[in-house]
Amino acid sequence: MAHALIFPGQGSQAVGMGKELYDSFAEARAVFEEIDESLAQNLSKLMFEGPEEDLNLTENTQPALMAVSMAVVQILKKQGGIDFKTAAQFVAGHSLGEYSALTAAESFTIADAAKLLKLRGQAMQKAVSVGVGSMAAILGLSFEEVEQIASDAAQGDICATANDNSIGQVVVSGHKTAVERAVEIATERGAKRAVILPVSAPFHCSLMSPAADAMRDALANIDIKAPIVPVVANVTAASTSDPDEIHTLLVDQVTGMVRWRESVLAMKEQGITEMIELGSGKVLCGLVRRIDRDISCVNAGTPAEVEAIIETLRG
Repeated sequence: MAHALIFPGQGSQAVGMGKELYDSFAEARAVFEEIDESLAQNLSKLMFEGPEEDLNLTENTQPALMAVSMAVVQILKKQGGIDFKTAAQFVAGHSLGEYSALTAAESFTIADAAKLLKLRGQAMQKAVSVGVGSMAAILGLSFEEVEQIASDAAQGDICATANDNSIGQVVVSGHKTAVERAVEIATERGAKRAVILPVSAPFHCSLMSPAADAMRDALANIDIKAPIVPVVANVTAASTSDPDEIHTLLVDQVTGMVRWRESVLAMKEQGITEMIELGSGKVLCGLVRRIDRDISCVNAGTPAEVEAIIETLRG
């Protein structure tokens, strides 16, 4: 069975995430302590105890989700003896999860990834004043239909497809008024559901250009190593192992669309038969099943799940 390791993005966070791993594995404790130290912040306490509104702040959510994913990765590598070079054909992550994927593939150190994601969250929040931007999920229409809706809704404002998550699940992003128009148009055109998302900024559209500039500068000061496993990039839905290209793609990712549906299908075309979601929640496995039921997907976020994955990857 050919495996890809996939890493969740924003929306998979929950108070208490990672606590069982912390209590059960020294490798997990080491990851959380390293991230707390690198950020000079007791992020692990916030993850384990809340409050939820602070965990949901983008600058905290992004490194926190990476922390849980890296805790799982380190348990697999150190306790499980899993060699990622042979255990996985690809790694991929949804939005911030791409940083987790690259860290799992040893392009970034854990400390560098935490600092980059903290900055990324701060830069995304600062890029657009609160109340100016918005995002909405549109369910039950094709990507092409939603792309046309976004174009029709713009009317001089910004409105663009931000996440092509799965068949029948596309997210639009842009100016609040334009996104609200998109919801109305989508409803008129037969969407099963069109709903404004509870997010603090309009991610993955051109309004995020100041954040892209900030990440370009930050990434220029980081030593990006060639990943030990090819990473499938959000903005191209294609694999790469070139550090310079990775730098460019991570900058483009801030304003570009997350092509998750295409990424999953591209990995299937390359022979992937099972995807393993490493970290908090089960969002990506749900999307994979919607995209193609021939691809199996399992989660590894609890001690029992991690131990089961060790057996799977060893086999």
